[in-house]
Amino acid sequence: MKSIESKEMFLQEIASGLSVVMFSANWCPDCVVIKPDLPEIEEQYSDFIFYYADRDQLIDLCGELDIYGIPSFITYHDGKEIDRFVSKERKSKAEIESFLSQSLQKVSK
Repeated sequence: MKSIESKEMFLQEIASGLSVVMFSANWCPDCVVIKPDLPEIEEQYSDFIFYYADRDQLIDLCGELDIYGIPSFITYHDGKEIDRFVSKERKSKAEIESFLSQSLQKVSK
């Protein structure tokens, strides 16, 4: 998973193709819980390019995107938001997989 370092990099990376951005932080216990599942999820949903955005480093971007809880996920297709799984609740592997499957279905319509 590639790390997003700035708003400019974020905009450049999501500009083309399918991407999913995980907004997280190292101190977040719910983020730590799903971390071991992420490589398998990335492999299973290889249509997406996965990015990691540190909430603390990109606090202004998170504010612009209305991301106030982590971990949160937003999917993009050619720079346009497809869907979001944004809340302060813990997310399970199954919930993340369901979210990504729904995002793929929205793109294929």
